Amino acid sequence: MRLFEILLIFSCLALLSDLWFYKSITRKTSTVICMASSIILLVQLCFEGYRWQLVFVYIMAVLLLCAVLFRRSKNTANLKMWRPLKYGFYSLTIVLIGVSICLSLYLPVFNLPKPDGLYEVGTQTLHFIDDDRAEIFTENHRDKRELMVQVWYPAGHVNHKKSSLLFPEDKTVFRKYMQAYSQNFKLPEFAFDYWRYIRSNSYEDAEIRPTAQPYPLVLISHGMGTGRVLHTSQAENLASHGFIVAAIDHTYSTTATAFPDGRVTGFETVLTGDNFYDKGSRIGKVWTQDVKFVISRFKKMNSGSIRSIFEGKVDVNNIGMMGHSFGGATAFNALYLNDDIRAGINMDGTLYELKNREHINKPFLFMQAGDFIDNVKKYKNKKGLRDKIANELSIMENVKQHEGSVIYVEGAAHYNFTDLQLFSDLIQLTGMTGKINGKRGAFITNQYVLDFFNKHLKESGGNLVDEPNAQYPEVKFQ
Repeated sequence: MRLFEILLIFSCLALLSDLWFYKSITRKTSTVICMASSIILLVQLCFEGYRWQLVFVYIMAVLLLCAVLFRRSKNTANLKMWRPLKYGFYSLTIVLIGVSICLSLYLPVFNLPKPDGLYEVGTQTLHFIDDDRAEIFTENHRDKRELMVQVWYPAGHVNHKKSSLLFPEDKTVFRKYMQAYSQNFKLPEFAFDYWRYIRSNSYEDAEIRPTAQPYPLVLISHGMGTGRVLHTSQAENLASHGFIVAAIDHTYSTTATAFPDGRVTGFETVLTGDNFYDKGSRIGKVWTQDVKFVISRFKKMNSGSIRSIFEGKVDVNNIGMMGHSFGGATAFNALYLNDDIRAGINMDGTLYELKNREHINKPFLFMQAGDFIDNVKKYKNKKGLRDKIANELSIMENVKQHEGSVIYVEGAAHYNFTDLQLFSDLIQLTGMTGKINGKRGAFITNQYVLDFFNKHLKESGGNLVDEPNAQYPEVKFQ
């Protein structure tokens, strides 16, 4: 909970105590309590901002203030309240404040994990249009493929700058995002309103840190129906260790993507188990082309053909690719097809393209959820999937022969490889995240991702991805 939220709760308890012990509390002390409570309430609303989890606290704060002032008035000083009503009011106050505390703790305004690298982190969001590609997910044949790409990088001077918000600050755009998430989670829109207060650890449009050696580039591809925002902590941590990180929003495959002109696109490429391999291959081809196009943009920015702060700062000879779920499968596909990509990571993604992918000879890391082995056994003998699962396992075995690894994290479920695990412990109840603590899950993911890219893009590290480590007993090697 935030500072003034905690103070507001204590002020409510102080007002309640004033009512209970009003005979032994002086009028002067009571006045101070009322004034302090009023100031705390106003400061909390004005500076930290309203959030619905505390609605009962707001109501009780106003009621208690009125009750104390009424009780201290000269005309009611000797007034006696009917005892059942008195005790009922006190009990209801405690219960409602308790409910608000629980809601605030389980649906918190949280902070993303602090990056553990040496550098501060800057961020920019770029709008790219590929004039050579028609958009196949819209009805207008004149539409070209448009992408929003958020970039994180080691920052120079960030003095007096305020870290950027996790979600768009514009109220209209933010509301469109929340409408999309409410449909996705099948919850009312107001339930996500407090996400507007969540801040990242990066600074908007900060200067890039000067460097004698260019920074390796890592691209991130999100899962089907999510978006780049759920990989912010992973990107920030890599950037704090000297990487430039670009997370792509694959348009029409995100929960929501906002463009500079105010348009917000939604999720139009729904996959099912029945059409995963056929439709997935078609969508995956578009995503893989997105990756190739973004790399070409960075090459031009690095050479100065496109004006940007990244001129001369990108090590185009050391490019990595990572992704979650469908984005993880895209990371594998892009690595296989694109000579520019040297190493890649798939975080719990089923491969949608298996044909002619057995002979990969670049470093690759498969990071799987804790139920990976059980799922393999479950689906291995299922009609129609037997050959595909056998092919995917064969690819994993081949990866291990070429400086790669296959690991799984005990206690982790599918979305433990995203920042969603940090939003609330209640998400575990949906099965989207596993039993592992969200902060621990995020930390493990960040450490193994960093170690892998340090090894293959910077020629350092490799202590974690090469063999089991006692500090991470949750991580098992297949």
